[in-house]
Parts: sequence; structure tokens; C-alpha cells
Amino acid sequence: MADIQYYPGHMDKTRREILNRLKIIDIVFEVVDARAPLSTQHPDITSIVKDKPRLIILNKSDLADATALEEFETHFINQGFQVVRVDSLKGTNIRSIRPLAEKMLEAKFEKEKKRGREKRPIRALILGIPNVGKSTLINRLVDKRVTKVGDRPGITRHLQSIKAHKNLELLDTPGVLPPKISPKQRALKLALLGAIKDHLVPRDEVVIFGFQVLMDHYRDAFEKRYDFTIESDDPVAIFESIGKRIGALKKGGLIDYDKVMERFLHDFRHQQFGPIILERPKDDV
Repeated sequence: MADIQYYPGHMDKTRREILNRLKIIDIVFEVVDARAPLSTQHPDITSIVKDKPRLIILNKSDLADATALEEFETHFINQGFQVVRVDSLKGTNIRSIRPLAEKMLEAKFEKEKKRGREKRPIRALILGIPNVGKSTLINRLVDKRVTKVGDRPGITRHLQSIKAHKNLELLDTPGVLPPKISPKQRALKLALLGAIKDHLVPRDEVVIFGFQVLMDHYRDAFEKRYDFTIESDDPVAIFESIGKRIGALKKGGLIDYDKVMERFLHDFRHQQFGPIILERPKDDV
């Protein structure tokens, strides 16, 4: 599979607008999907936000394998970043974000105070690739629905300023992807999570990659979901086993591979295998 090239005009425009407004930004809230914290980071984030302080927000943390997620927290902290786990849908830990940002910017605001500047709200840039939950997070921070929310990438298309609190202003951005998505593993993970449009990656490769992740790390949950025993790691054998269990058959008893793939992706994206993580900190993404 070649590198994925998907870079609509609004993404390039967003990047330019971010760079233009960066001088007024105090802090970056970098939102990633806790099920793939490395692959859902923008690979060029440092070149985009320069030396601005970054708070890494592990969103959808309720869907992630808690033990593996601890490894990522340690990984990011060792890199010098502040990290917070949240569940935007339920609102878990959302209230910890603003106080943590205030603490991170304490020295900066103290300098401004000494220079005679009046106290002002923190200006935070919300940044992340499509479908990591930025809009849901913002609605929780503001405590009302101010941005569109959806389960597909590309809902937000324009930068917008939002007053979340008397001490916090947000600059929401559309999800931004790099011009090329590589390596192959990153593209497969993003496709499996629904962070990029389904037509960009061959569906059979995405499903087979999902099979492998589950067999390597969550085999019991995989077998339990379809009430079968994995006797071979051969993807064709797994397709056949699942197809028979869910009745995805054509005339003559042949396996309907399209139906198996559709069912598997639905189950994966609707958390039917329990909490998971698609990678580990040492992985090459």
C-alpha cells in the first residue's frame, strides 16, 4: 500500500491560519485518541506550534486499555509534556484541564503582572487530527453545544474562537492531517479508528490489520465476541470462522467477505472488543 495522500484545501488553509495566529496563543491543547496516542498525533506538530507549551489530552480514555495507557502517560511526561486523560462524552476529568493549564502558564502570567498588564483569559489552541473528539471536548469545556459533533472525520471546517470560561478562550481548528500519511501502519490504525475516510485505505487490509491487533493483544475478547476459537492466524481462516458464526454466507455456503468486513469494522468502532490500544510507546508508527 502506497502512502496515503489526502490533503483538502481547507487543511492547508487551516495550517496557514494557525501559524498566523500563533503569536496570540498561550498554550496548545493537543487532542489525541487514547487508543492510538502516537498515530493520532500530527507528525509535524512541533513545526506547527513551535515552542508553545503543549498539554496532551488523551481523549476517549474510557475506550483504551488502562494498563497500556499508563505507559503512554509516562512516555509523554518523560518527553517534557503535561498529560491528562479525559472522556469527553461523559465529561470525565474535563474540569482538570483549565487548572492544569493555569499552572503551566503561571510563570508567564506572573511576568505579565509585573509588567503591569491586567489579568486576562488564557488563549488555548485546540489541535488534533480529524475525529479525535475535539468538538465534543470543546462542548464540555464550554458546558453547552457550540460546535458540530459527529462520528466521521471532517465535521469542523473553519477556525472559530470560543469563550469557554472567564479565564479561558479557545481557538478551535478543523482536523489537520499531514499531506502524506506514512508509514503504512499509521494509515491502517487511522482507518481502523475511522479517523480518515474509508475509501482511502483498502478495506481488506484494514480488517486484517485489526485481526492481527486483536490476536496479538486481545485474543480472548476477539474469540468471545464471535464465540469461536482461533485455531489459525491465517486471515482467510478467520474470515471463514467469523462468517460462519454471524451467518455471512452467499448462496452455496460461500463466505460473504464484504459482510464480514462490514460487521468487523462496525464492532471495532463500537467498542465490542472492550478497552484496547493499537500501539505501544516503543512502536515505530
